[in-house]
Order: sequence, then C-alpha cells, then structure tokens
Amino acid sequence: MQLLFSVTWGTVSGWWTPVCLLLGLGYGWMMYRQPVSLGKRARYALFAARSVTVFLLSFLLISPLIRSVAYNPQKPLVLIAQDNSESIRLFGLSSKEKDFTGALSQLKQQLGDQYDVREFNFSGDLKDGLSDKFNGKQTNISSAIHQLNERYVNQNIGALILATDGLYNQGSDPHYEAKNLKTSIYTIALGDTVAKRDLLIGNVNYNKTAYLGNDFETEVLAEAYQAKGESIHLTVDEDGKQVFSQTDVVTSNNFRRTIPMKLNADKKGTRKFTINIASVKNEVSIQNNTETIYVNVLDARQKVLLLYNGPHPDISVIKQSIESNRNYEVKASLLSDLPKLKLSDYSLVILYQTASNSSGELQSFITKSKVPVWYIAGAQTDLPQLNSEQKLVQINSGRSDMQEVFAQHVQEFSLFTLSDSTKKKLSELPPLLAPYGNYSSSGTGQLLFKQRIGEVATPYPLLSFSDENGRRMAVLTGEGIWRWSLSEYNTYGSHAALEELFGQAVQYLTANSNHQRLRVYAAKNVFDEGENVILNAELYNQALELVNTPDIRIELKSRAGKTYSFLFSRNGQSYQLDAGTLPVDEYTYSASTKLGNETFNATGQLTVKPLNLETRQSAADHQLLYDLAKQSGGQMLQRSQISQLADLIKKNENIKTVVYEDKRYSDLIDLKWIFILIVGALSAEWFVRKREGEV
Repeated sequence: MQLLFSVTWGTVSGWWTPVCLLLGLGYGWMMYRQPVSLGKRARYALFAARSVTVFLLSFLLISPLIRSVAYNPQKPLVLIAQDNSESIRLFGLSSKEKDFTGALSQLKQQLGDQYDVREFNFSGDLKDGLSDKFNGKQTNISSAIHQLNERYVNQNIGALILATDGLYNQGSDPHYEAKNLKTSIYTIALGDTVAKRDLLIGNVNYNKTAYLGNDFETEVLAEAYQAKGESIHLTVDEDGKQVFSQTDVVTSNNFRRTIPMKLNADKKGTRKFTINIASVKNEVSIQNNTETIYVNVLDARQKVLLLYNGPHPDISVIKQSIESNRNYEVKASLLSDLPKLKLSDYSLVILYQTASNSSGELQSFITKSKVPVWYIAGAQTDLPQLNSEQKLVQINSGRSDMQEVFAQHVQEFSLFTLSDSTKKKLSELPPLLAPYGNYSSSGTGQLLFKQRIGEVATPYPLLSFSDENGRRMAVLTGEGIWRWSLSEYNTYGSHAALEELFGQAVQYLTANSNHQRLRVYAAKNVFDEGENVILNAELYNQALELVNTPDIRIELKSRAGKTYSFLFSRNGQSYQLDAGTLPVDEYTYSASTKLGNETFNATGQLTVKPLNLETRQSAADHQLLYDLAKQSGGQMLQRSQISQLADLIKKNENIKTVVYEDKRYSDLIDLKWIFILIVGALSAEWFVRKREGEV
C-alpha cells in the first residue's frame, strides 16, 4: 500500500504534509496554551487529540490517494474440443475405441488443480461439454477454433486439445484460424487415413433455379475407393420416374469421375430429383450413395430496369448482385435509350444518379403504374430534382462536394431481415461517396443503414425504404458500390453479403407487384436438415398499405401427413414466423386471416432436405492435424495415446500460471477508520472538557 497525492487545486505534492502537521500542532497549541483547570496530563491529551483532528482534516483537503497492489494468479486454460459429427461414428471409431470421450474427460483429474480444463464438442457449431452422440450433420473446425479464441480472448490459454478426423465440410481452412490462437494445439487423430471400399456421390453441381420448358445442366462427382473392376451405375429419378441413367467402369482403387447430364424443367414449382449410385458388395456405407436435389422451376423471371446517364463501375456490380438470384433479370440501359424499351415489362425501376422527371414517358409510367422505384444518388445527381420527385430522403447542399460515409446498421429496421454476418461485413466495408449536405428523412420511411462519417455516427440516411399509397420506394444516398464488391471478395472470397443485401432489397420492393392482399413466403424454398424454417407474411388494406392488426395462422402439412400449426409474430409492419427445425420432408402450407369483413388465404410449399455432407468422405485427413499441431508447437497423438496428454502438458514450459498485477487507487477519505479516528478524538476531547467543566 502506498500513499499518493492527486491534483485538486493547482499543483499538490507531499510537501504539504508538514504544513498540515504544523497547522494541527498550532491549532492545538492555540487551544491549550493558556493554563486551564485541567491536570497537566489531561491538557496534553486534549492537545494531542485536537492536533491530530486538525491535521487529519487539513490533510484530507489535499486529496491524498492510497494505491494498493493485488497479485491475481490465473491458472492456464486447457480447452478440449471434440468432433461430434456423423463422420466420426460412421468411419472414425472401432468398437474398442468408442470410449475415447471417457479418456478425454479424465484429463481434468490427471492435470489436477493447477490447470483449468474446459470441455466442448462441435459439429456445425460449438457447444459446451463432451458428447458421444456423433450426430452432427456438418463439420466446421475453423468456426470452433474461432469461437474458442473469441470466448477466451486475453485469457491465459495454455493449450487446445482438438480431437477430430480432420474432415470439414463447412467454413474456411482451419490453418488460418489456428494461427490466431496463440497457444499449443494437441491434436487427437480420429478415423482411418486409408479409404475403405465405398462408392459414393462426392458432390452435385446444379442451378437451384430453372425456367419452365428449359433444360438445365447438372454435374455429379462420382467416387469409388478400393473397388477396381466394379461398375458405377448412376440413375436420376423424378417422382419415381427415371430421367437419366449411365454406367461407368471403375478403373482404379481411387476413382473419381464427373458425370454431366441435362435434366428438363417440365413442371412449375419445386422439383425433386433423386440421384443414386447402385451399391456393391462389402461397401462400408450406402448412405452416401444417394443425394437429393431440389430445383425451383419458375414460369418467368421478374424484370428489373436499371437506368443511368453514363457508364459507371457500380452498374455492373448492381446487375450481377441482383441477378445472383435467378428470379430476377436486369436490363441496364442508358436513359437516352428509353424509347426503345417496353416499360410495362418491368417490375422495378432503379434510377442510378438520374430521376424519372428527366423523361416525361418514364415519369408517366411510374406515376400511373405505381411501379417500385429505387433511387441511387451520387456525384452526378441533380439534388433539387431528386428532392422534388420523392419525399423519402431530402438532401440540402450548397456545394457539389462528396464525403466518405460508412454503413451503420439500424437495429429497428423491420421490413426484411439481413443475416448477422452480412450486417457485420457491410459495416466493415470501405466507405461510399455521398453528397455533402444536410439530410432529412420522411417519418413514414424506415432506415436500413445510416451514415457513419469516420468514427462519428450520424442520423443521416444511407439506405431507406418506404411503402406509400401502394408503391414501394428506396433511396441509397451513396455511390461506390464497386468498392464493396472488391473488398468483400478480397477479404471473404465471395460476394455473399452484397448479393444478400440487393436480393432482399429487390425482393421487398417487388413483393407487392401482383397486389395480393395477403402474401406468405418462406425465406427460401429449400431448407437444410436441422435449419430453422423461417416464413414471412405481409397483409395489405384496400389502399395497399401494410397492416398487421389481425392474427395470421398457418398450417404446415408434410407428405407423411403430419400437421404443424403456428401463429405468426408481428415484426415491424409485417409478420414473421420461426417454425424451428422440422423433419426432412416436403411441406405445403396454408395461411389465413381476417381483416374487417374480408377473409384472406395464401398457400405455398417448402422442402426440408437431408444433409449428407458427413458421408461423402471416409478417409481421415491426419495431415491437417499434424500441420495444426506442428505450426503451434503442439503434437499430434493417436487415440491410444490420450493418456500421455497430461504429462505432455505438464512438461510444456509455455503452459504455466500467469500472475496479473491489479493496481487500484482510492481516496484516503474513503477509509472508514479515518472517520472513526476523527470522531473518536473529537468525542473524547468533548467528554473530558465536559467532565472538567471546561465546555
């Protein structure tokens, strides 16, 4: 404990302590310098009490501090992450090795109280505790390492024990994520690196959307291990009818062949195709011989018109992002070529740095048809013209300067939903260029993104949406979307966030183009097994304004005949339902509600498909486990060597208890004994003087 001095009035130092002491002694001397009717000892005692009291009171005025230092030891964390995916059960363990989780659980006792052992299991996500169920439908090793690193950031992580077969089918390469975990990784090698006798479907490449009457290309990767001389007989069935068949001879014990095929989209709706490879004798697994794909067959695509005054790199990015959803076809055209277009063919008009009133024909079409419009502002935008045409966003600027603005997501936005990963990515992307000026928003609109200038969050709108008088509208107040496209691809290797943003925005803007009063639609037509089924609903009054006063009920019925009933929850002006996970099957749904005296119904269909990712590879990847251990200073062990882990960790000099120094500062006046001492001294002095008749 150390006494320090703070600065309250000017410069204060410890040299004031003698002054305070002299002040206390002087005050005591003034009080008791004259002879009083007290004994000599009593007078000296009262002098001391008064001097101490005055000294303490004056000393407290200079605000002295007490510094205390505490030393907190933190035991090294030993994290155990165990693979709980299906591949471990199918290919990874013999009957004698199934209790390896029991051996891992004993590590806590073997290490003793000097280590803090935490246990986890993972497949697609990280969960607490070890598990011997091995029922995970996918494996994401990188995500498990990332979540552990985030959960225990800035803590004393001594070692990570990773028990897996090294096979992953989700996420990025674990090598990169492991580099961020600054600790030793000990890998437990599960599975067998020698592929067993097996015929399987390694992968299927296909378009999830096709158009009625067209053929669509599909590629099947057929694989065969330890089956030289056998034949791969591949068939494709639709509704029990065979639509494709091909036989290939296996020419090696490590055989792979891509089989192309053309399938016909002859029926509208979600079509189910079952791809199968006939099994052979002594196969290790026949679960990976069958794969089911679902293709959404559309009658026609909705058309989007993208108009602009001059070339700009944003144009191609917007077009590609929207067309990543095959429900939409984008026509990008110069405004001067407008007379050549048939405007009635389009369900949405995007005006890139232009306005509809620059063309009488376009303005008349937008006004009469109530077609949705998306305005995108930039350096070439005529701001007064933009302000006069729409009231959603007003930009008042006295100069033509541009400023860099980042996207800041607005939590209250409820017209549609973006995934958490997309929100995070968009907030980290480079800035757009927005016109300099003062911005105001319509009270009837909703902001998806506000502008963030540097580190300063502003109320200025970046991307806004509205639905007024039956027409939906959006305004984006910035250009430079091409920067987002390049940055996202360089960082994440895809354009998923940008495609999701434009896909959801365009879907919302075109949603009421058919003027259905009740619309119910699934977040997607096909959900993976174990994925939450999300449905959205919108209800419109006679003025085509969104309302959500009445309840909307929905029933989902599987082909197996089981019925699930739900009630939609209100979400902003619309409705949303999280139906949770549903069994693998094909479902039809029927929703109903009543608004006033009118009853509305909506129907549709969705599919929950099985995940066969874990059955596609039987040979473990121990090379990955060896590399992870070597680059981190750890070691790869076999299942039979788990008992050696405790000794290896104890001998690792880098895994040790860390002592953290915790310094704390507090005011001397906060010490209760100081107050007690002052009150005690004053009370004792008063009592003695009272008794002696001096008060």
